[in-house]
Amino acid sequence: MKIVNEIIELRQQVTEWRKQGLKIAFVPTMGNLHAGHIALITEAHRHADKVVASIFVNPMQFGANEDIDNYPRTLDNDQQQLVIANTDLLFIPSAQMIYPKGLDKQTYVDVPNVSVGYCGESRPGHFRGVATVVCKLFNLVQPDIACFGLKDYQQVQVIKTMVEDLSMAIDIIAVDTVREKSGLAMSSRNGYLTPEQLAIAPALAKNIQWLAQQIKSDHDFSGLIKQATHLINNAGMKTDYIDICHARTLQPANKDDKELVILAAAHCGKARLIDNLQVFLK
Repeated sequence: MKIVNEIIELRQQVTEWRKQGLKIAFVPTMGNLHAGHIALITEAHRHADKVVASIFVNPMQFGANEDIDNYPRTLDNDQQQLVIANTDLLFIPSAQMIYPKGLDKQTYVDVPNVSVGYCGESRPGHFRGVATVVCKLFNLVQPDIACFGLKDYQQVQVIKTMVEDLSMAIDIIAVDTVREKSGLAMSSRNGYLTPEQLAIAPALAKNIQWLAQQIKSDHDFSGLIKQATHLINNAGMKTDYIDICHARTLQPANKDDKELVILAAAHCGKARLIDNLQVFLK
């Protein structure tokens, strides 16, 4: 695996691959990798000749009350995992390289509608930061495809919308959530959980699954959401939100919608966990 820290090195390698007619896939990450990230690398290999990954803890997507300095950084272990997964190139830029003018003077990308509500409401400015850094990384890597995990469902919709609206020639591949044996969605945030909280946390996925079964026969979505919220809170977590939405627009679902997604977030100790489940009605 080739490791580059400079934009010129990245572009030189990508240009060389392009001259050879090779197809390039890209997996952007913030590091602290787990099996979910490696599943993205594996999927990327299925669609391209060369796979590029990046590790960049993006300051633009952290809010004022979110401590970026405490975000776990495990670069040595991350590199080992990427080597085992046969990643071809790892790009590790600095914040100065990505935002040379500073965050206050940086041009940004704002994706309307799908970035509103849910995590967009709980974390103001988060999706602006995500869209901006992903757009910039896309411009640097120039991939044919890019892989993102469906655990961050709203994020995937934001990126798909950005690519469509800005006419980017990139295929976005959404990869299924990888879960622990307990059902808990794999996440870098799980590292914040104590053993006691790890026993509680799977209740989020469990109650999303319960809700998915209920909406197949009960269209009182508001009442079901209240019940699910109560169940999550009774399990020992604090619900941030749980909603039933149209799977593509992320607007609140109505009884006539057939393509749905349940979006949920809950606090468990220091960790804010998110999860989702798509539901297709007949």
